Amino acid sequence: MSQPNFPIIDPPLTRDGSVNEIIASIAAEELSLSHILNAEGEKLQYVLGTLPGLSGGADIEDVLDVNRSVQRTLDEITQQQLLLGAKLSAALDAPVFTGPTGATGPTGPTGPATGAAGPTGPTGSEGPAGAAGVTGLDGAAGPIGPTGADGLPGAAGATGAAGAAGAAGAAGPTGAAGVTGGTGPTGATGVTGPTGPTGATGPVGAAGSAGAIGPTGVTGPTGATGPTGPNGPNPTATAGFAANTAGTSLSVALGGTPIPLPSAQVFSADITPNAGNTVFTVATAGRYRISYHVNTTAALLMGSRLVINGVNNTASTIAPVLSVSSYENEIEIDLAANSTISLQLYPILLAGIAVLISGGAGASLMIVRLS
Repeated sequence: MSQPNFPIIDPPLTRDGSVNEIIASIAAEELSLSHILNAEGEKLQYVLGTLPGLSGGADIEDVLDVNRSVQRTLDEITQQQLLLGAKLSAALDAPVFTGPTGATGPTGPTGPATGAAGPTGPTGSEGPAGAAGVTGLDGAAGPIGPTGADGLPGAAGATGAAGAAGAAGAAGPTGAAGVTGGTGPTGATGVTGPTGPTGATGPVGAAGSAGAIGPTGVTGPTGATGPTGPNGPNPTATAGFAANTAGTSLSVALGGTPIPLPSAQVFSADITPNAGNTVFTVATAGRYRISYHVNTTAALLMGSRLVINGVNNTASTIAPVLSVSSYENEIEIDLAANSTISLQLYPILLAGIAVLISGGAGASLMIVRLS
């Protein structure tokens, strides 16, 4: 295969001249591309029948074929345009090398101080305005690009100042009593504390001297049997028990509310309840053990106590600092005859509703005379 032959260029090109030739060739290519674009526009006008002097038009299939042809040409021109842009950038960025400084030529003769002014040439006539080029058709819309990834969330704005508190709304109606919950399991028995140390044994007293044994007397005759005396008092004959297993709902007032105990009543003859089963009268005086239990369906900030003869009994009072749902206590107390006993719930802070558990010991009271 023969090697390419490059023509001899006279005068030889300099570096600056070569760059200028490249830029000129780029301009020539740009001009040719503009003619191609114009030709593509006229092609579309022809097939659409919009060129002056033409009548009728092509059918839809021809229009679509020509449109696809123009689209391909535009794609190729776009690629060529990118190539020409890169070529032009490279040519403009080409470094300029300064050649060696030539020898200083001889000084020319000094010319006249002022040269003669040349005649002013005539003003040329204004050329005609060029015809406006045909406006090309709009290119087909390119496909929609994929949606970009979501940006990172912006930083949270500063918290705004708190608005003024709105007026308090009217109190809503009291809701219906909730379903009574089941009785919770009995808590484990606490650990028994250690037995205290045994006290020291006191000293044994001195034995007294034995007295002289007297003579045995003559046995006297047996006396007649006396009548049987009346039976003495039975301490356990006075006792009573009452409970509430119906799940009663109580409105607990600030002064305390007695708990009715109408269920499972077992009383000796000297203990009688009132009509509401809230006050129990003990007719017999003596020392008594009194115990009670109260179990509610929800934990409440309320206390429990015994009211004896109209006075709150401190030893029987349970006043929790946290809400509880179970209360139990036991006391021993000396009662006068016809003393009254009542079991109460009372609020620690505010009045409220207490619902006793149903189907079990919602509340119970036991009274036993010890002596």
